[in-house]
Amino acid sequence: MAEFTVYGIDDAPAEAKPILEGAKKEMGMVPNLFGVMSESPNVLKGYKQLSELFTTSSLNAEEVTVVWQTINVENACHYCVPAHTAIASQMGVSDEITQALREEKPLPDKKLEALRQFTLAMVRQRGNPDKSTLNAFFEAGYQQQQVLDVILGIAMKTLSNYTNHVAETPLDEPFKPLAWTKKA
Repeated sequence: MAEFTVYGIDDAPAEAKPILEGAKKEMGMVPNLFGVMSESPNVLKGYKQLSELFTTSSLNAEEVTVVWQTINVENACHYCVPAHTAIASQMGVSDEITQALREEKPLPDKKLEALRQFTLAMVRQRGNPDKSTLNAFFEAGYQQQQVLDVILGIAMKTLSNYTNHVAETPLDEPFKPLAWTKKA
């Protein structure tokens, strides 16, 4: 397999540099995912825009985390699971929720579990969940807007998970203590 370049601010394509500089200012680092995506500045721009749209959707911090991590774990993303574990902590999401997601265990909150199950169905069934899954999602208190917001989250995570798979993106130092592998 070809080795992908992990660009930094100094050697990134010109169109990617402002995003990398913004990440450095905001996060104190340029995540390796951003460095890899810099090869195609449009992919980096798209990912950043999708991320901003998803985190300001109708879903709260716990729900955003449930969608992200459910997709990350289902897709066995070695990079995104640890990264979003750290992000969830920064967002104030409980360790109990984060650990259950990482271990593919049911969530203690019924509404969040309905969101997890719906997200899983959307990923596994390629956007074609059965009626009982969709009805359970609505019965849990979600609306059509949240269906579409989950789809937005899937679009975002597809970009990052697939990029990390093909590029074998190395974990950033801050995420290494949170390393994860999918159970067989």
